[in-house]
Amino acid sequence: MALKMHPSLAIHVGEWLKAEIVEPAGVSVTALAEHFSVSRQALSTLLNGNASLSADMAIRFEKAFGVKADTLLRMQTTYELAQAREHEGEIKVERFARAA
Repeated sequence: MALKMHPSLAIHVGEWLKAEIVEPAGVSVTALAEHFSVSRQALSTLLNGNASLSADMAIRFEKAFGVKADTLLRMQTTYELAQAREHEGEIKVERFARAA
């Protein structure tokens, strides 16, 4: 039996990055976006929890701050699965039966 995590424990990785990495570093979103060679809007949307973390962006954070990209991507996946689990009852799919 798999352990089931309560959805409230899953935090959007962008919000976590903002609170735990970007703000403590004292860097502005504009300056960090320039450092990453991405648009300010793309970075801001991620950090405000309104966009998913891409593998490319995860690598940028890894290179700049040392936090592992695969850890960040697992956080993103955990968050997305928790969001989907909140409405899994609405997903109507029957068990697939193989033909004999």
